[in-house]
Order: sequence, then structure tokens, then C-alpha cells
Amino acid sequence: KRAGIDKQLFKQFCQEGQPHVLEALSPPQTAAVSPGRPGDSPLSDTCSRKTLFYLIATLNEAFRPDYDFSAAKSHEFSREPSLNWVVNAVNCSLFSAVREDFKALRPLLWDAVDEEICLAECDIYSYNPDLDSDPFGEDGSLWSFNYFFHNKRLKRIVFFTCRSIRCA
Repeated sequence: KRAGIDKQLFKQFCQEGQPHVLEALSPPQTAAVSPGRPGDSPLSDTCSRKTLFYLIATLNEAFRPDYDFSAAKSHEFSREPSLNWVVNAVNCSLFSAVREDFKALRPLLWDAVDEEICLAECDIYSYNPDLDSDPFGEDGSLWSFNYFFHNKRLKRIVFFTCRSIRCA
């Protein structure tokens, strides 16, 4: 539910366009590594301005007070068409960071996320900013990911973000 700062941001956001107008998204990260289904066009992905607002508001809450994402644009987001691809990408990243310790954590992690958001019912978005807008873009950052699992029925978003930094 919107309150305070989010309410003001939503009013400002709506002045730029109606909440149900569709905004173009960037092609998904999967487009570079896997062919789509016949008839799918990664360039045609869209989401409503209202959904875009929720993604931006989630970023603001996650990184407040250090970052303000109010100026984020739709082309910095992608809809990821495959839950399996996202799970595998996250697993590979986390395994590279903690190695064997992740084997025991992996099923617990995904079971906990699924219990909260029902992964099978989610639209999955990623945030792919330019280096100037990236909260993890500073020197020493090896990799990062920013995924949103949005369950419209539950009216819930899980924001899953992580980064790996070089040891000093």
C-alpha cells in the first residue's frame, strides 16, 4: 500500500502518463544466451506504468537513503521469460561466491522464496542499469544481479539482489 513518499512519487509518476499505459522494456538477459519460442519477440516486452512504479518504489526502499531511483526508465528493466533461467543464473552466481557451502543453502533459499511469493505465479523482472545508476557499480564489484519476483495475485514483490566484491 502506498503511503508518504511513495504516494507523492506515484502522483508525480502519473503526471508523466496514465498508470495502465504500457512501457517498453529492454530485451531480457536470456535473449543473449537462448533462443526464444517461435513467435516471441524480446523487443516487444512491455509492462504497465503502474508495475514499473512498483519496481522503482521497491528499489527506492531497498537502497534508501543512499540511492534514489525515481528517474529510472523502463529501458533499464527487462521481463525475464524463464524462471528456470533466473534460478540457474542466481545459483551460478552464488555458487561462485561461496562454493560448496551453497549446495546446502540452495534448496532452503528457493523453498523460502517460493513459500513467500509462489514462484510459478510470478512475473520476473531484472534491473539492468548503466554504471552511473548502478548501486553496485563501484570499483571492486565483480558481479551483481537485481531480480524482482512479482506476484500480482498476492500483490507482493520479492526483490532479490546480490553482489560480489573483490577482497581488499
